Amino acid sequence: MGVRVRIVSGGVTDVGRVRTNNEDCYRIVAPQNLFVLSDGMGGEAHGEVASALAVETVVKHCLDADANPASLILGEMQPGWSTKTKRLSTAVHLANENIFKSAEENPERHGMGATLTAAWIDGTKLSIAHVGDSRAYLLRSGSLLQLTRDHSLVAEQVRRGILTAAEAEESEMQSVLLRALGAQPEIEVDAEEHILFPRDVLLLCCDGLTRMVTEPEIAGTLQAETNPTRAAEKLIALANERGGLDNITVIVVRLDKVSKGWFLWLRRGARKNLGGNGSAGGN
Repeated sequence: MGVRVRIVSGGVTDVGRVRTNNEDCYRIVAPQNLFVLSDGMGGEAHGEVASALAVETVVKHCLDADANPASLILGEMQPGWSTKTKRLSTAVHLANENIFKSAEENPERHGMGATLTAAWIDGTKLSIAHVGDSRAYLLRSGSLLQLTRDHSLVAEQVRRGILTAAEAEESEMQSVLLRALGAQPEIEVDAEEHILFPRDVLLLCCDGLTRMVTEPEIAGTLQAETNPTRAAEKLIALANERGGLDNITVIVVRLDKVSKGWFLWLRRGARKNLGGNGSAGGN
């Protein structure tokens, strides 16, 4: 029998144990397998504005093909990138422009910004676009791989050998970002593509999780809990048990292995419910 994958996902956000407002924002567009997460900053609720604007811009550009033609390309593109990767990267550039413009037009929002990590799945191809220190991880065969690179001062110091990873975890400079949406009129966006396999698990999260929960604990939770929403809830609960010093947002995406027979059964059921035409519309 042939093997295909069924993508299931879940996301949860939590204010944490210390903050009074939640400046994180996320969106799951399940029919199109688009997943976007942003961590806002700026205080006075302006971080909430920045993260919401970032997520809204990315989703709108990726999904509204009529208003945003594929010919619109911003930033450097690698040869061979898929249309979705180009579109996703361009969307992050547009998010940066929108946040920067909003801060310029509203002086009270000066200094607001946001991280952005987005994933778009097309069949077995994963497109990632990223700015800041939110992260994308891939769990495969029990091993957890960080797909994104933190654009933070301490991460850069670790890469250069100035700090050890242990020293970075204790540094008072952990929150200093070298790249964030809205800080400058133009931004460098990290984008890349990966091939996915059945049983892979994708995780998007903000630093409210990764500063509280270790990578082995993250991997263990994703392996033990197969329901994406419950896995996200358990990770957030663990971060809160450790103090919940920041807002915490988690998106979990699983690629479940499904036999060909399951798809034939599903297709027959769908055709029956739709009067035999085999197609359906949606909002």
